[in-house]
Amino acid sequence: MTRFSIALSALALAAACGAPETDTKPKPADVPNLLLPLPAETSTEITADDLAIRIQTLADDTFEGRGPGTEAGEASAEWIAEEMKRVGLKPGNGESYFQTVEMVETTLDTDTSGLTISGSDGFEKPLTLGNDAVIWSKKQDGTAFDISDSELVFVGYGTVAPEYGWNDYEGLDVEGKTVVMLVNDPGYATGDPELFNGTSMTYYGRWTYKFEEAGKQGADAAIVIHETAPASYGWAVVANSWSGAQADLVRKDGGADRTVMEGWITSEVAAELFETAGLDFEEMKEAAKTPGFRSIPMGTLKASGTINQTVTGKQSRNVIGLLPGTTRPDEYVSYIAHWDHLGKGPGDLSTDDRIFNGAVDNATGSAGILEIAEKIASVETERSVMFIAVTLEESGLLGSAYYAENPVVPHNQMVAGINIDAMLPLGQTKDVIVIGYGASELEDRLKELTDAAGRVIVPDQNPQAGFFYRSDHVSLAKKGVPMLYADGGIDKVDGGKDAGRAFQAVYTRERYHKPADEYQSDWDLSGMVEDVSMLHDLGLGLANSEDWPEWYEGNEFKAIRDASLAGE
Repeated sequence: MTRFSIALSALALAAACGAPETDTKPKPADVPNLLLPLPAETSTEITADDLAIRIQTLADDTFEGRGPGTEAGEASAEWIAEEMKRVGLKPGNGESYFQTVEMVETTLDTDTSGLTISGSDGFEKPLTLGNDAVIWSKKQDGTAFDISDSELVFVGYGTVAPEYGWNDYEGLDVEGKTVVMLVNDPGYATGDPELFNGTSMTYYGRWTYKFEEAGKQGADAAIVIHETAPASYGWAVVANSWSGAQADLVRKDGGADRTVMEGWITSEVAAELFETAGLDFEEMKEAAKTPGFRSIPMGTLKASGTINQTVTGKQSRNVIGLLPGTTRPDEYVSYIAHWDHLGKGPGDLSTDDRIFNGAVDNATGSAGILEIAEKIASVETERSVMFIAVTLEESGLLGSAYYAENPVVPHNQMVAGINIDAMLPLGQTKDVIVIGYGASELEDRLKELTDAAGRVIVPDQNPQAGFFYRSDHVSLAKKGVPMLYADGGIDKVDGGKDAGRAFQAVYTRERYHKPADEYQSDWDLSGMVEDVSMLHDLGLGLANSEDWPEWYEGNEFKAIRDASLAGE
């Protein structure tokens, strides 16, 4: 872990060495309610030193993993707001830098909660929480819930997608039953480009959708089977992400539209259950990806379980800063990044490290938008530029979803937006990856910049992971706002693609959603500087143009945008 106090100020001073005096901004004399100091001074240029001090600060142990609704986590949001103020941004929500997000925090009592699968012939398998399964409830109107002798039904991918002619629930009544589902979607499983979106995950492949749909269908409980390849992350990520306190937005119906219990089980547990039910897991996976698949009862297997939880109403905050435009202030270009991470949890028992610092995910993005804000604040722009650091991303993009439903400016006044999430300290790369490639004319503008820099744009190299639906830009895209999520690629200038893939694999395996995602003083930030500078240039160019980038013809969000701009 990187704990520092006096060293922080020393690093901040070192970061500014050599910068012209006119390019620095002093620290305010009195910064209230902060656990860590602001940088003593930073440059209006985008530099590795400035990125380092901001990433290191946000990933420090003092903020305890930036958990939304916690004292330490909200202090990191306070730090971002004060840093926005220091670099010259005005409050973005009226007179405030904050947008309050009403949330609920639920904590499962793992000693008294559990899930057991039983069947005929005396079969009984209590699932060990953390090792075999994770469970929770989205019900917010109580602290104790039970399911008893709930029949297990395998519903394939748990998907109802009329536009693809697919309905895993067709002719099925799951009221009072427990549905068991595969992760991802049939397109990934077959690789057929004509089925769903081929290997690129659609929203139907996201676990968020699957649990929502199970609730709509009236199921008692919903269980997703984890497999590393289609999920794109290992079981440890699942266990860490759903351990400890879980955050959610306040639901108007108290969660009445959700199942009593939601959860994941390992593929090993799933294989055992299918075998006990007289079914072959691999054969069932093959059947589930075939058009016309119909749900299959899992023999005599039944689920019984208990949820005992505490439910606490809390508040978190989106942080919003603004640079008003000079000639068209009612037109906005936005930058967005999430400030939150997983807070404290069971962590790494081998080292007693319980803090999920989230240095890459997403202290890097938060630092990136602050770097861009400081540079744009040093000039005037025709359009306004808004910087939004959202909360509750790790809980299902909730902070950005809240903002999308409660925007501080109408969506039809938002020209476009740029998302920054989890930049790897890879060093410089020859390529730039666009998540959800082929979406909007923002890519045309980006190509002009990459061509000038001698770099190439490539599509997401792991489309089956569904990253387009796993970051905050999608909340605004759903409202029609053209959004770009681009990042440095994997083809390292020094080492090529093999070196880039190896670095990425180590991060995913050893650090992603683990306490080991910490800032390291030996990070190579040269590529991050290049990428942040590129995104700065993209946004600045938009802010000084009259262009309104459009979604490409055929994009799923184009009709929404057209209606929004027409005032419909």
